[in-house]
Amino acid sequence: MQFNYIANKSLPSRSGQTIDVIDPSDGHAYDNIQRSDASDIDHAVRAARQAFGSSWSKLGAGERGRLLMRLSLKISEHAQELSAIEQRDCGKPTKQARADASALARYFEFYAGACDKLHGQTLPYLDGYSVLTWREPHGVTGHIIPWNYPMQIFGRSVGGALAAGNVCVVKPAEDACLSLIRVAQLATEAGFPPGVINIVTGYGHEVGDALARHAGIDHISFTGSPTVGTLIQQVAAERHCPVTLELGGKSPQIVFADADLDAAVPAIINAIVQNAGQTCSAGSRLLVEQSVYEPLLYLLGQAFEKLRVGPAALDLDVGPLIRQSQKQRVQRFLDEASAAGISTVAQGKVVGEAPATGFYQVPTLLRDVPVTHRVAQEEVFGPVLCAMAFQDEDQAVELANATQFGLVAGVWTADGARQFRIAKRLRSGQVFINNYGAGGGVELPFGGVKSSGHGREKGFEALYGFTTLKTIAIKHG
Repeated sequence: MQFNYIANKSLPSRSGQTIDVIDPSDGHAYDNIQRSDASDIDHAVRAARQAFGSSWSKLGAGERGRLLMRLSLKISEHAQELSAIEQRDCGKPTKQARADASALARYFEFYAGACDKLHGQTLPYLDGYSVLTWREPHGVTGHIIPWNYPMQIFGRSVGGALAAGNVCVVKPAEDACLSLIRVAQLATEAGFPPGVINIVTGYGHEVGDALARHAGIDHISFTGSPTVGTLIQQVAAERHCPVTLELGGKSPQIVFADADLDAAVPAIINAIVQNAGQTCSAGSRLLVEQSVYEPLLYLLGQAFEKLRVGPAALDLDVGPLIRQSQKQRVQRFLDEASAAGISTVAQGKVVGEAPATGFYQVPTLLRDVPVTHRVAQEEVFGPVLCAMAFQDEDQAVELANATQFGLVAGVWTADGARQFRIAKRLRSGQVFINNYGAGGGVELPFGGVKSSGHGREKGFEALYGFTTLKTIAIKHG
């Protein structure tokens, strides 16, 4: 049985109800979390408000940084434990779960070093005046964390908020939250005062809604679907609460004829099969210059057929999807594509050791996908790659920008001038040239445009969103 973690204490929900924790690799329940409600959120917000007004706000930036560094070290010490929790809870292959634990430690390391470097400015003004600015934390920040990368998104969101001087109330996804409960416990061991990090579990329409509506929340950070993001903005707007939203993507990989295909192929595959395609920044659309379209599809088809899908513990290329409904959702996209006459180039295989009750989906490469088809427009959130050809730069950019999303894009070309021309024309929060993802890039600001959201997380830029700017004008004659 797992409990909420509020003010450094493990507490049951006030309703007394629980939710089963399901292992995606076999579909069976193996633990329980609390089904919390608005009263639990209120308890957590009050605890956070108390911490902000007393212990946390009295700490200097350097001391905050030392606490974040101690938490980073704790996470590193417990990396094997955390990755094992994440592996079973999310269905991640071993190497992915370990990478997530490592990234979590790195986030807190990065933000530990940033705490005392968030500076204001002095501004030239009229004679007889001195004007300065400084940055202040919002206060209590609310964080709604999705199930696909609990540890990583906790690190980039909560790490930045804490570094800026805020205290946090976190609502993890009901499908995957066990690692975050453990991280909160490690924060206590690292010396964090009670109420600085609070974890409340439960359903989004109950606990997430209560968190977004709570008058004691001064800023909301949300990662999830555009539909829910819109609802959160509407609720937050009623009390003028600022929000940071990361709402997914339909990211293109653009491959020109002069690209190094040997380098591009493994990156293209990893960008769609990592975490079973359940990645907001997944490279789910492949746009290829006509002259190399068939050769590239041939190489990718060979590689797709070698991909193996199975239980997380086997550490194969692809693990299970998070739940049965997600598997059904992906299959609906594929059924619609088949009904529309869209051809499948190649698929991976589920290994014989995989339990029939697990939530497995084979990686699938589709070709000649019409730009207007739903599978090319909407976020599948599964290992499905849609390929289409283009004739020239203008058409490549038109296709790349032809969705409601704008999160990440990849460009593969040896032409230096073209690299910059294309990057400037793409409507995307990040553009990677001759790579994709830059190895995670804790330091790199991350966020989208259009329906992919607004605001930035990761890197130093995130600290600006987690603070407000105050201007002070002194007239001294």
